[in-house]
Amino acid sequence: MNIKQKKKISPVSVLHCIKLIGRSSLLVSAVCLYVYSRINYPNEMFAGIENNRTFLVALWLIFFVEMLFRFAPSRLESPGCQKVFKRKFIPTKVEKVKLKTWRSTLAVFLAWVGLNGLIGVLYYTQVIDTGILILISLAYSVCDMICILFFCPFQTFFMKNRCCVTCRIYNWDYAMMFTPLIFIKHPLALSLFAISMVLVIVWEITVRLHPERFSETTNACLSCANCTEKLCHHKKQLRGFIKKNKDILILKGNELLSSDRKKDK
Repeated sequence: MNIKQKKKISPVSVLHCIKLIGRSSLLVSAVCLYVYSRINYPNEMFAGIENNRTFLVALWLIFFVEMLFRFAPSRLESPGCQKVFKRKFIPTKVEKVKLKTWRSTLAVFLAWVGLNGLIGVLYYTQVIDTGILILISLAYSVCDMICILFFCPFQTFFMKNRCCVTCRIYNWDYAMMFTPLIFIKHPLALSLFAISMVLVIVWEITVRLHPERFSETTNACLSCANCTEKLCHHKKQLRGFIKKNKDILILKGNELLSSDRKKDK
């Protein structure tokens, strides 16, 4: 009898799950506080917490420490962002570097600038306020974890990469998360975006100087055999669940639609 071995969840996966729970909790709390404040205290954003410097600095430190780990090799970070370091480069017998074309990267950049440019217009025309910008940034942070663990639209529609380990724009994540903060003229907000941009600059310079580290054809560290995180398992499990239960979900949806139509009649 063949018994399938259960795949152990990696430390990197555990850390990402913790981040997802933590960021989701922070987003939900912020949304509740924002709605509460708008109803009861029109002059405050988050029930006055935004004026508490200790809380703001603590929140800033959380994301600062997260970004700090990206500047040095770490076992708790994904190989996807660690390929920038020389010690994460395992040469293969192949010398020809194969990277995604600049068009894919440019498409992501233009799409992101366009989306956040629209958000900026809404902010400066006073359709949305500073509180909404902060909520959008927190929502981005949750979406970042969803992209890593479950589904990534950039991977699917733009980059077409095999997995996060081979992602050409992995270290763009924090800069993308904190893009809405550039419209907020506050030192803590601007400093988070500035640090995230340093990460992007270091990443892009390394891509130019050492492209062999970013190609799975020249860097064996990026191969499935040498992968230590196994984050792709979560995405495969989700796709498998959807495929397995697709007919059931469609049937349930049709039953709900038919019941609603009967009620309308």
